[in-house]
Amino acid sequence: MRRVVRVVDGDTVVLSPNEKVRLIGVDTPETVHPNKVVECFGRDAKEFTRATVQGKRVRIVLDEANALRRHKDRYGRTLGYLYTEDGMLLNAELIRQGYAHAYTRFPFRYIIEFREMERQARREAAGLWSSCRLRN
Repeated sequence: MRRVVRVVDGDTVVLSPNEKVRLIGVDTPETVHPNKVVECFGRDAKEFTRATVQGKRVRIVLDEANALRRHKDRYGRTLGYLYTEDGMLLNAELIRQGYAHAYTRFPFRYIIEFREMERQARREAAGLWSSCRLRN
């Protein structure tokens, strides 16, 4: 178990001592991108992640789909799934509650499940799907 020392945005956190982790299969609206404005529902997604894991212990799980790239993205962030102490998968919960959409550009273990969660969130007009112009 590792402690979340900082939430960068809805889909990126820093674990102790200083490891930046990008959540696999999830894309939340931008809040800190240097070339983009804060996107609709971005602050809400960041706040959800902050309230859920900031200062708390989580378990990071890597996905073998990223083994060839040493579990890193092009920015050097570790790609992972984050589980809370009570077993909730943060990546999935962000999609389920409408704070994120499934990011399926690269393969990962839960791609089918995350796509279905996004479809359900859209059907229920959850989170960003009710508050923002829908993006494709």
